Amino acid sequence: MIIAGDIGGTKTLLALYERTAQGLRQKAERSFASASFGALETIIGEFLRDYPAIQLESACFGIPGAVIEGRAHPTNLTWNVSEASLQALLKCPVRLLNDLQATALGVLHLSPQELEVLNQGTLPAHQGNIAVIAAGTGLGEAFLCWDGSQHHPIASEGGHADFAPRNERQFRLLRYLQERFGTHISNERLLSGPGIYNIYCFLRDTGFAPEPQWLKDEFAAGGDRSAIISEAGLAGRSELCVETLDVFASIYGAEAGNMALRCMALGGVVVAGGIAPKLIAVLRNGSFMEAFADKGRMAAVLKTIEVSVALNPHAPLIGAAHFALNMCM
Repeated sequence: MIIAGDIGGTKTLLALYERTAQGLRQKAERSFASASFGALETIIGEFLRDYPAIQLESACFGIPGAVIEGRAHPTNLTWNVSEASLQALLKCPVRLLNDLQATALGVLHLSPQELEVLNQGTLPAHQGNIAVIAAGTGLGEAFLCWDGSQHHPIASEGGHADFAPRNERQFRLLRYLQERFGTHISNERLLSGPGIYNIYCFLRDTGFAPEPQWLKDEFAAGGDRSAIISEAGLAGRSELCVETLDVFASIYGAEAGNMALRCMALGGVVVAGGIAPKLIAVLRNGSFMEAFADKGRMAAVLKTIEVSVALNPHAPLIGAAHFALNMCM
């Protein structure tokens, strides 16, 4: 048996897998509200309470943030996580992976039915580097580097790199956010759940369209503002929300295209994370792919690259589980 985890700022998903001759078979899964616990060890202890006699061969956890020398301080959480501490608890080898590194591994194990193609491309699938970008609570980026026979996941913290405006309105958006957050504005300030609300506030405060009273009332009721904006935009209930999603899609496409250039992702680009599947209709409307390919002299190359959305939210968990499986071999 192995244990795998997808650790997030909002929720932590843990699962047990049985190692079989045919591969992995999931035996148990449970979700936890991350902020309700003071440490990952506490969550694992509660999860394993129902399996007191279990003997683990290995464990792997995808975690948001940089993993340095077996230690990580998850983004948006107060935890300090270490492989040594987890090994002492679980009595088996443990590896921590950057969450997008785990997601990238998981993408390799998704079926064609779990991928929504935005751009068909003209190159052989998976024959080359693959870029993976995922907006959710934050923004993650990773690469799958192709050595001629297999892919190797490479972590990054590219979500914290500088936002690059592409037109006059985006320059005004940058200056607006700098007044609120300081000089450095990362891509994550825009390409995330909170980022959707940041874009909305910019459009509202600069007079793109009035904020309807019913929308003010829904915000005041205390729900997730980005989710409210997304739902209203998808339903066409608010001009302000529709435009917010279009701007979000354009910025998302531009950064996905930047990633494709950085690693020459001829094997494809996969858009993962929790937001993309919910906004698939927006990502298909043209703004995403237009910005993706708008790279001057490299535009013709980018148009040949397959771009897909990962529909299975368990990709990080699947990737962590397969990494743990390889540890057993």
